[in-house]
Amino acid sequence: MKKRAKKREIEFDADELVRRVEGFASRSERIRVRKLKLPPRLHSLPIREIKAIRTQLGFSQAEFAALLNVPTVTAVSWENGVRKPSGAALRLLSVARKHPKVLQEV
Repeated sequence: MKKRAKKREIEFDADELVRRVEGFASRSERIRVRKLKLPPRLHSLPIREIKAIRTQLGFSQAEFAALLNVPTVTAVSWENGVRKPSGAALRLLSVARKHPKVLQEV
């Protein structure tokens, strides 16, 4: 039988919210702005680059797949052009290309 997770109560202080909104409106309280610089959007990698990353690291296809935490068939299909890496895998391949030792340290 599964145990149910306890529901966490969320504290909400309406008076604090009103005070802060009024402070922003009267300009007596400053708004904190946080800027975040995102890396540029990645586009698909050519097949030869994926294979070059793997060979630069000195891994077999199975070892490379394990390193990236993807099924071996996925890594092989990237190199054969059957599938294209996307999302997090594309970002991870980019890191592996620019900083290959980082993956081996983890």
